[in-house]
Amino acid sequence: MTKYSWSRLMFFMMLIMVLALAACGGGSSEGEEGTDESSEEGGGEESSEEGGAEGEGDSASGEEIYNYEDYNTVVANDAEPTGEGTLKVGLTSDTPFEGTLNFNLYQGNPDFEVISLFDEPLFTMDEDFQYTNDGAMQFEVNEEDNTITYTLQEGITWHDGEPMTIQDYVYSYEVIGSPDYPGIRGATDGFTLLEGYNEYKAGDAEEISGIEVVDDHTAVFTYTEIAPSLTAGGIWAYAMPEHHYEGVAIADMAEAPQTRENPIGFGPYKVESITPGEAVVMTKFEDYWRGEPQLDGIELSVVSPSSVANAMETGETDVAINFPTDQFPDVEGMEGVEWLANIEGSYTYIGFKLGEWNEEEERVDYKPEEMKMGDKELRRAMWHAMDNDAVGERFYNGLRWKATTLITPYHEAWHNEEVEVPEYDPEKAKQILDEAGYEDTDGDGFREDPDGEPLVINFASMSGGDIAEPLTNYYIQSWKEIGLNVQLTNGRLIEFNTFYDMVENDDPEIDIYQGAWGVGSDVDPYGLYGPDVPFNYPRYATEESTELMERGNSPEAMDVETRKGIYNEWQELMVEEMPVIPTLYRAEVEPVNERVVNYGIEIGYNEETLPYQWGVSE
Repeated sequence: MTKYSWSRLMFFMMLIMVLALAACGGGSSEGEEGTDESSEEGGGEESSEEGGAEGEGDSASGEEIYNYEDYNTVVANDAEPTGEGTLKVGLTSDTPFEGTLNFNLYQGNPDFEVISLFDEPLFTMDEDFQYTNDGAMQFEVNEEDNTITYTLQEGITWHDGEPMTIQDYVYSYEVIGSPDYPGIRGATDGFTLLEGYNEYKAGDAEEISGIEVVDDHTAVFTYTEIAPSLTAGGIWAYAMPEHHYEGVAIADMAEAPQTRENPIGFGPYKVESITPGEAVVMTKFEDYWRGEPQLDGIELSVVSPSSVANAMETGETDVAINFPTDQFPDVEGMEGVEWLANIEGSYTYIGFKLGEWNEEEERVDYKPEEMKMGDKELRRAMWHAMDNDAVGERFYNGLRWKATTLITPYHEAWHNEEVEVPEYDPEKAKQILDEAGYEDTDGDGFREDPDGEPLVINFASMSGGDIAEPLTNYYIQSWKEIGLNVQLTNGRLIEFNTFYDMVENDDPEIDIYQGAWGVGSDVDPYGLYGPDVPFNYPRYATEESTELMERGNSPEAMDVETRKGIYNEWQELMVEEMPVIPTLYRAEVEPVNERVVNYGIEIGYNEETLPYQWGVSE
């Protein structure tokens, strides 16, 4: 099955957040698909010194070390909301939001954040990222006949007063599945396993045969198989108001006024006005299905990373979404603000080019024997040379920490804590290289390859933010200390779009690269590491890896313990094979004005912190 679109969706959703990892210093600024944050912490040789903690709560540089688990995920203010007032939301970004304000059509994370304030999914999720029946629509799975019955609650209305029907849910599939669809969705299991969907997508059928509308509130979907991914985010969760788009060609929907100027949803607040790319004013939707919202409205505005802390301090902003994590140590004592923190669904990594993308056959050509980084022992030595514990402390004050496997602790139930990974040990790294035949034969301080040829490893890393350059230098110096000549591709950090194009197109000037990925609700890693997935940037594909991933999303894996066992094996395999080295997991921090009540960033459904419950106290 083709599964790459979900990873592509997650890529776009994480551009801002992960780009801060490597490029911005708060949204992303470490490297690629997203990047890693950057905050000046010295540079050159100084930034390659060992970090490490000297004492409780302090880094080697004397700065305080933070742990996200020491902070609340829900605001402490437990006062009753006044039922009035306006919540001022700051969307931290150094670029405007695109303005494609529909869940079925948007591409970037900023648009997602805007849409989420006036529209909502039909389903809710628990802390293990499994759909629950606490939303506007319920579902019932029948594994015997491969069907799911969807039942929409009565009394749900769109912001223009029109009642929502099950056809609005079906319509989202008809739009996304259309050959004229201009968006990036439609290749997850929730679509491709639906009977008749692929024929409809190809233009060979006028309708999706697997969808049966029973009445205005009920539909039965028949699938070719019931896979675990369906109830872990694979089922499409959003309705699309068919009447609102009447007369609009599907190919034109993303640019239509119905999307950009007067979007509607069924959430607790409705859009009143839009300043393109800059701000959205929303007012209370009196007929919201869960009950009366506790605010008169919400005003969202884009705030630059450089001024967001000041906006919080002055009260100009009540909540700052995507706050730059690297700024936190400098402003964590801000008066009138409570800091919330939680683990973030993303990780940064060092990727090795081990093959190429075969455009004609739409698959990975894995050929490690032809690639400079194809030797596992070389990759293993590079892992031993990286002190990611120190990186997390020196550059992120503990709000990022050493990563181990490619299934992160964000998916707590699936993360394999028992996997043994190469520890920081430069002497061990040198020994591995010696035994593998990488020796300095000409006395210049750098090792040649086993054939005695010069070994220059070209390293692509993204520009942006204060941390990007010193962090990159840190890794380069770490590898230099074990005798590896690692040079920046093009001799400098690379701008995001150029970087992405080079990595995606397997530029021969890239041997290794520093990147970051956001992960979705489903733990399935196929969307990033499958053999037919363009986002498999290392170009790694083996029978064993593919078999494990396919088993992990098969009917066999409907049993949770079975699925956990399969993914534990896959995590162990990835540590053994090392197509990428996970470097850092991360936490998000979010400042909230102390007058705000019922607001949280916890994982999983919580009735008390849903947007309609948000409010302000006296």
